[in-house]
Amino acid sequence: MVDYHAANNQSSTGGVQTYMEQENDWDRDMLLDPAWERQQRKTFTAWCNSHLRKSGTQIENIEEDFRDGLKLMLLLEVIAGERLPKPERGKMRVHKINNVNKALDFIASKGVKLVSIGAEEIVDGNAKMTLGMIWTIILRFAIQDISVEETSAKEGLLLWCQRKTAPYKNVNVQNFHISWKDGLAFNALIHRHRPDLIDYDSLRKDDPVTNLNNAFEVAEKHLDIPKMLDAEDIVGTLRPDEKAIMTYVSCFYHAFSGAQKAETAANRICKVLAVNQENEQMMEDYEKLASELLEWIRRTIPWLENRTQEKTVNDMQAKQEDFRDYRCVHKPPKVQEKCQLEISFNTLQTKLRLSNRPAFMPSEGRMVSDINGAWHTLEGAEKGYEEWILSEIRRLERLEHLAEKFHQKAAIHESWTDGKEAMLTQKDYETSTLSEVKALLRKHEAFESDLAAHQDRVEQIAAIAQELNELDYYDSASVNARCQKICDQWDVLGTLTQNRKESLERTEKQLESIDELYLEYAKRAAPFNNWMEGAMEDLQDMFIVHNIEEIQGLITAHEQFKSTLAEANKEREAIQAIQAEVHKIAQSNGIKLSGANPYTTITPASIDSKWKKAMDMVPLRDNALQDELNKQNSNDTLRAKFATQANTVGAYIQAKMEEIGRISIEMNGTLEDQLTHLKEYQKTIMSYMPEINTLEGYHQLIQEALIFDNQYTSYTMEHLRVGWEQLLTTIARTINEVENQILTRDAKGISQEQLYEYRASFNHFDKDHSGALQAEEFKACLISLGYDVENDKGDSEFARIMGIVDPNGSGAVTFQAFIDFMSRETTDTDTADQVIASFKILAADKPFITAEELRRELPPDQAEYCIARMAPYTGPNAIPGALDYMSFSTALYGESDL
Repeated sequence: MVDYHAANNQSSTGGVQTYMEQENDWDRDMLLDPAWERQQRKTFTAWCNSHLRKSGTQIENIEEDFRDGLKLMLLLEVIAGERLPKPERGKMRVHKINNVNKALDFIASKGVKLVSIGAEEIVDGNAKMTLGMIWTIILRFAIQDISVEETSAKEGLLLWCQRKTAPYKNVNVQNFHISWKDGLAFNALIHRHRPDLIDYDSLRKDDPVTNLNNAFEVAEKHLDIPKMLDAEDIVGTLRPDEKAIMTYVSCFYHAFSGAQKAETAANRICKVLAVNQENEQMMEDYEKLASELLEWIRRTIPWLENRTQEKTVNDMQAKQEDFRDYRCVHKPPKVQEKCQLEISFNTLQTKLRLSNRPAFMPSEGRMVSDINGAWHTLEGAEKGYEEWILSEIRRLERLEHLAEKFHQKAAIHESWTDGKEAMLTQKDYETSTLSEVKALLRKHEAFESDLAAHQDRVEQIAAIAQELNELDYYDSASVNARCQKICDQWDVLGTLTQNRKESLERTEKQLESIDELYLEYAKRAAPFNNWMEGAMEDLQDMFIVHNIEEIQGLITAHEQFKSTLAEANKEREAIQAIQAEVHKIAQSNGIKLSGANPYTTITPASIDSKWKKAMDMVPLRDNALQDELNKQNSNDTLRAKFATQANTVGAYIQAKMEEIGRISIEMNGTLEDQLTHLKEYQKTIMSYMPEINTLEGYHQLIQEALIFDNQYTSYTMEHLRVGWEQLLTTIARTINEVENQILTRDAKGISQEQLYEYRASFNHFDKDHSGALQAEEFKACLISLGYDVENDKGDSEFARIMGIVDPNGSGAVTFQAFIDFMSRETTDTDTADQVIASFKILAADKPFITAEELRRELPPDQAEYCIARMAPYTGPNAIPGALDYMSFSTALYGESDL
C-alpha cells in the first residue's frame, strides 16, 4: 500500500527499502483482523494526540477527525517542524479533499510513495485507509530514522530492544507481537533506563495484565508516553497487532534515546550560563564601583568649585587646611579605586573575549573614558581651588595691610584738620592793625602751603579707599563713609581758605607792616615740619615682601632716606637760626614780643621734638628690615630644599616611566616570571613613597611660609603628584596586561612557545617600539605567519582581519588584540548555534521550550535564570507558557540574527 524512497542518507538504504517492501502489502483486499484494527485505533489515536497536544488540540475518532484535513495538516506540521501550505477553511467536500491532498503531497515530498491511498477515501472516513495513512506517517517520522549498528527502521528498533532487555530474566524479544504479551519487556525497558520507577524483581511472568498496566501507567506518569493500548487488548489477543506494538515501543525508544542528548545539552547550557552569570556579576560590580566613584567625584567637584570669599586670612587658612586633609586623607583611596576599576574592566573584557561573548558596554556615562574625564575635571577643579585659596590669602593680606594703612593716614589727616574750619571762619582781621593784618595774611599763606602739602595725603587716602573697593574689602562701607567725610571736609577747607585769603588781601591794601622774619620762619618751618611728619609716617609704614629682591629694594630706599638726614638737619638748624635772629633783633631794638610767631603754630620746640622722635625711629626701621631680610633668606633656603628634592623625584619618575615602557615590549622568561618581576618592580617603586612624603613636607612648609614662586626648579607639586599617580597606574596596567595574557594562554590552550613566537613576531615588526603595529607593519607580520594578504583577494581578507583586531578604526593593533586574534584563529569556542541546538534537544525539537522542561533538565538556579530572561514565544504552534530559547541564545553572544 505504501512505498518509501531512500530519502534518509544517514540510514542504511538496503534495510529500510526491504522493510518498506514488506509493508507495501497493507491489506490490499481491505481485510483487517477486528482485534488488530481495535488495537491500531487506540495506539494510532494516542500517538497522534501525543503530538497534537503540543498545539493544544486532540482527536477522538481517528477516521472522523481527519476527514477535513485540518488536524491532519496540523499533525504533520508538529512532527516535521515545518510549515505546510495554508489550509482551506471551507466546509465543502472539495475544500476537505484539497486539504487532505496537501497533507498527502507533503508526505510524498518526504520520500514516501503512497499506494492506493487517496484523499477521497480519507474524506469519506475509510477507516482502513486512514489507519494505513497514519501507519505510513509513523513509519516515516517515528521509526524510519531509528538506527542501531548499521541497521535501521524495524530491524534497528528490534535490535535496540534486544540490547536493552538482554540482562533481564524471562525476557526474550524476537518480534513485535508475542514477545510483548506478558508485559515484562515493557517493564525491562523502563527499568533499564529508570530503575527508580520499576521494582522489576517483584513482577511475575504469570500476571501479564498487572505487568502491562504497571508499565503503561509508569510510562504515562513519568515518561510522558500516553497510554496507547489496554492490557486486556494485548492479553486477550492470540497475536497482538505488530504495528500497534511497534508504534508503542518507538515512543519508548525516542523517550530514552534522547536522555543522553538532554544531559549533554543541559551540561553545555550550564557551562554557558555559569560563564554568563560570572560575567554579569563582574559587570554589576563594575557598575556599582563606577557609580560610587563618579558620585564621589560629583559631590567633591562642587566643593572644589566653591568660591565663597572669607573676611580674614585666618578663615582662608582654615580652608587651606581642609584642602590639605582632602589631598592626604580622602583622595588617595579614590586613586586606588580608580586604578582597580580600570583593572576590573580590562579583566572582564578579556574573559568576554575568551568566552566568545560581546564586549561589555557599561551604562551611559560609566565608561572608563567617562571616569577618566570626570577624574580630569576633578584634578582641574583641585588645581583651580588651590590657586584660588593662595590668591585669596594674598588678596586678604593685601586688604588688611591697605585697611590699616588707610585708617592710619585718615587718623593723621583728621588730627590735622581738627579746628581748621573754626580758624578759617574767624573775623579777627576786622579789628587788627595793619601789622596784624599782614601777619594774618602771611599766616594764611603759610596755611595754604600746609594745605597744599596735605593734598597728597588726601589723594593717597582716596586711592587706598578705591583699591579696597576694587579688591572687594568686606568693610568697604565704613571705609567709603570715612573717605567721603574727609573729601567733603577737604572741599570745605579749600573753599574757606579761598574766602579768607580774599578778605585778607582786601585788608592788605590798608596795612603795610609785616614781620619778615616771622614769615620766613613760618614758610620754612611748615614744609620742614610736613617733611618730618611724612618721614615718621614712612618709618612706621608696614610692608609685605615675597622675595629677597623686594626686601633689598626697601633696604636701599631706606639707606637713601638716611643719606638725606644730614641735609635735613642743616635745614632744621637754619630754621632755628631764623627764630634766634628774631629774638636778637627784638632784643637789639628793645622790641617786646607779643608772644608766639603770628604766622605759624610750629614752634622750635615742636620741631626738635619731632626731629628726635624721627631719629629714634630710624634704628627701629633698620631692625625691622633686617628681620625681614633674614626671613626671606630662610624662605630662599626652603625653596632650594624643595627644588633639590623635586628635581630628584621628577627625574626618578621619568626614569621609571621609561623603564616600564621598555619592560612592556621585552620578553624575559615566562609570563609568570614577567609577572613576578613586574610585581617586585612595583614594590620597588612603592618603596620610594617616603621620598614623595618628604617632598610633600617641604611643600607644606613652603605654603605655610606663603612662598608663591621658586626659581630653582621647573617642577611643581601638582606636576609631581600627577606624574607619581601616572607611574603607579602604568605599572598596575602593565601587570594587568600580563595577567590577561596568562588568562588568554590558559583559556585558549596556547603554549609558552606560541606566546614567545607571537611576541617575537610582534616586536620584530614594531620598529618604533611603540607597543602597537601600524596597518602596514601588521600586514607584514601576517605575511610572515603565512597569511595570504598580498593580492586583490588578500586585500579583502586583510580588511576583514583589521575589522577584528581594530574595531575602532584607529589604524593600530595592540599586542593584546594581536594575541586575541591569533588565539581565536587556533582554538574553538562555544557558539550561539551550538547553544540553540542544545535547547532544541531539551525542547524535543519544538521551536519553543516550557518552564517545566527547563526545571526538569537544568539545575534550579540556572533554570530560573533562563526563565527570568527568556521572552514569551509567539511563533507557530505557540502554547501558553512557551518561551523563546532562540532569541535568548543569540542574545548571549550579542548576535542580532541566527
